[in-house]
Amino acid sequence: MTAVKRIVSTQADNPRPETGRVSRRPASEVMQLERLGSLHACRLSFIRTLMRKVMAERWAIQCRVFDLDEKGYGTCIYRIATPTQLYSLVIFSQYLDPSLRSDRVIANAWDCAFALCMGDVDDDYLDVLRENVPRQEAGRCDPRVLVLSRANRSLRNFDMVVNALAAGQKPDPDKLAKVGYLYRTTAVYGNGKFGIADYPRIRDSEDFGLPFSAQMFAVFLLRDFSIRQVEHIARCQAPDTATTLCSPLRRYLGIGNSTGLGMAPFLINHPALINQWLLMREAAIARCLSQTATAEHVEQLCALLAQAQQHTAETTTDDERQTQLNHQLEQELKLAEEWLKETGIPDQIMSDRLWQSLCEKAQREWSLEAQELIHSLLMEVYPEQTDELEQTMAATDEFDLVPEMSTDELIERLRRDYDWALAYDFTQPDETHLFWYRSAEKEEPRLGERHVDPGEDREMPLDIARQASGLYSALLNWETAQGKCTPVVEFLLANPQYKGITRRTQGISELAYGEIRANLLAKGTLPIHLLRCKLAFFGATKFDPRSDRWVRITLFQGAPCIEDIGSAFADDWWMPLKPAL
Repeated sequence: MTAVKRIVSTQADNPRPETGRVSRRPASEVMQLERLGSLHACRLSFIRTLMRKVMAERWAIQCRVFDLDEKGYGTCIYRIATPTQLYSLVIFSQYLDPSLRSDRVIANAWDCAFALCMGDVDDDYLDVLRENVPRQEAGRCDPRVLVLSRANRSLRNFDMVVNALAAGQKPDPDKLAKVGYLYRTTAVYGNGKFGIADYPRIRDSEDFGLPFSAQMFAVFLLRDFSIRQVEHIARCQAPDTATTLCSPLRRYLGIGNSTGLGMAPFLINHPALINQWLLMREAAIARCLSQTATAEHVEQLCALLAQAQQHTAETTTDDERQTQLNHQLEQELKLAEEWLKETGIPDQIMSDRLWQSLCEKAQREWSLEAQELIHSLLMEVYPEQTDELEQTMAATDEFDLVPEMSTDELIERLRRDYDWALAYDFTQPDETHLFWYRSAEKEEPRLGERHVDPGEDREMPLDIARQASGLYSALLNWETAQGKCTPVVEFLLANPQYKGITRRTQGISELAYGEIRANLLAKGTLPIHLLRCKLAFFGATKFDPRSDRWVRITLFQGAPCIEDIGSAFADDWWMPLKPAL
C-alpha cells in the first residue's frame, strides 16, 4: 500500500520544502477569508487527481444492470474493477412528486439515491440497499457502503435534453452552457455516517486514500448514469427517431451540486487537513513561480488565459455580486494575456522572474479572483512541479494536550500565532453579531443573528477568534492572581472551559495554514467564502451563489467519460468551453 506522506510547516520558521528561489506566501496573506473565498480549482483538486488515477490505471467500469422503465425509474448497477479491488455503484431512480422537490438537506425524497459499495452486489444485498439507500438519513447501511448520496434532476435541462434526443436532434449547447448538468447532488456522505464505512477504512485504501476521492468517484459515475438515463427515456418515447448525445456534449455535461452551511464547519474542525491542502497548493505555486519562462511556456499560459476568459464568460449566475466578479475577472485575464504578449521574454533576467513579475502585477492591480486563477493556470504550465504533491494532501487532526507547558509559553504562542484574533474587540456587539448553531430537526448547521434568531442556546464552537482572545485574557488574569507562571494543567484545572482551545493553540503552532484568520461571528461575514474554499479543492467550477449561505456548482464538466478510459488522456479538461456543433 502506498504510504501517504505529509509535509509539516511550522508557524515559527516557515520552512520551504522544495520551493526553489520563491518562498511560500505567509499565512497572514493566504488565510484571509476573502482570499480563500476566491480560490479556483487546480491540478491538486480532488476530481483532477481522481481522473488522472482512473485513466492511468485504466479502471474497468461496466454498467452491469440497467433495469429502468419507460420513464427512467428503476435500478442501475455499475461494476468497477481497479487494480486492487472490486466495487459496485447502485443507483435507485424513482418518481418524485414535484411538491416534494427540494435541494435542502431537510428534504425527504429525491429523484435518485445511490451508494458506492465494496465488492459485488448480489440479490439479497440489493434488497437491503433498496430498503435503506432511498431513505438516506432515515435508513441504515453497513460498512460495505463507502459513500451514500442522492440527487435531483435539473428542471431546466433534463426534459429539454430528453425531448431533443427523442426528436432526433442535438440539445442546444447554449442552454446546456447555462446549466451544465442533468443531475444535482444535495449531499454526498462518507466517513461513517448512517452506518457506512468509517474514514480509516477509506483512508487506508489504495484506490480512495486521498481526501474525498470515494465521494467524487460516486459523483463521476452518476454523471454517466444521467446520460444513459436521458438516452433511454428518449428511445422509449420515440424509438423510431431518437438519437444519442454526441461525444462533445457527453463530455460537456457534468454533475451539479447544491451546498449550504453544512460544509462550513468542516474547515474549522479540521485545521490539520486544511493546512495540508493549503500547504501543498502554496508549495506548488512557489515551485512554479521559481521556474524560468520560455517562449513555449508563455505561449501556453496565454492560451490558458484566453480559455479562462471564455470559460468565465460562459459562466452564468443570477447573483449580482458574482456576476460583477466574473465580469471583472474576464477583463483582468485579458489584461494579463496582453501584458504577457507585450512583455515576451526580452532577456534572461526577465525570463527568470517573468512569473513573479506577473503575479506581483496581479497583486497590485487586479482582483483576488484573478490572482488565484493565475496561480491555478501556472500549475497547468508546470505539471511536473505540481502533480507529485497530490500524494501529500492527507492529514489527521489529532492534537494532544501538553499539560506541562508553562502558561508563559502558551501566552507567547497566542501572541505569535493568534495576533489576528487578539486584534478583535469582542466587547463590541458587531463582533459577536452572528452565531452558528445546529437545527433541532436535522442537525443541520445554520447561522443566526444574536438576540434576534432562536437557537443561541445551541451555539456551535466555531468562534475560534473569540475563544483564543478569551484564553489569552484568562491566562493573563491567572498569572496576575498567582503572581507567577504555572504549568498549563494547573490553569485548566481551575478553568476547564478553556481545554479545547488550549489544545488547539498548542497543536496549531505546527501548522502554517491551519487557521482561517477571520472572526466568523462578525457582522457582515460572508459564509459563502468558506463554501467556495472547500469546493475549489474538490474541483468545482461555475460558482453560482443562491444567497450568501448556499451555492450551486458544477463538477466533472469536460471530464473524460467512462468509454474514454484506455484512450489517450490529455489532462486539460477542467475549464470546458461550450461545444461548437
